Amino acid sequence: MARAVARTLAAPLLFLNLIMYLIVLGFASWCLNKYINGQTNHPNMGGNGATGFFLTFSILAAVFGIVSKVSGGNHLRAWGNDSLAAAGSTSIMTWAVTALAFGLACKEINIGGFRGWRLRVLEGFVIVLAFTQLLYVILLHAGFISSRYGPGYRDPDYGLGPGRETAPKTGITAGRV
Repeated sequence: MARAVARTLAAPLLFLNLIMYLIVLGFASWCLNKYINGQTNHPNMGGNGATGFFLTFSILAAVFGIVSKVSGGNHLRAWGNDSLAAAGSTSIMTWAVTALAFGLACKEINIGGFRGWRLRVLEGFVIVLAFTQLLYVILLHAGFISSRYGPGYRDPDYGLGPGRETAPKTGITAGRV
């Protein structure tokens, strides 16, 4: 029962993050289109000096996040050491890019100026995603603390294949030449 704790917590968080990354991708794409077209005076746009960088990193974080959730869904289905490597590495990379977008969102809020409602919603989603993605990374790597919480990193029979057992630990460890 304890092995399923991280799995049951990570599954709804994975789905929530996937939906939020899709929303971020939609809002960031719309805002970047208006920004590139020079329509920053649009009533729903606005912005300041950090807007271009923020939109670029928001789209990058959203794309990485969606790809990471596909890999995470495969890991939740298999829940083994093999799938943990792919899900763990993509989730850490996604969190890093989301943390960069989070910093730029904070900078954009700090600079101030008029920002339309879509840009403010995008900032809010990125800020929330920075923390939920961090929680997701922690849940994926819960097996590092103890193998009771998920696939661990200390599996002694990893790579032996099905039906094989580990070699006995007795016998001569070194011979004389």
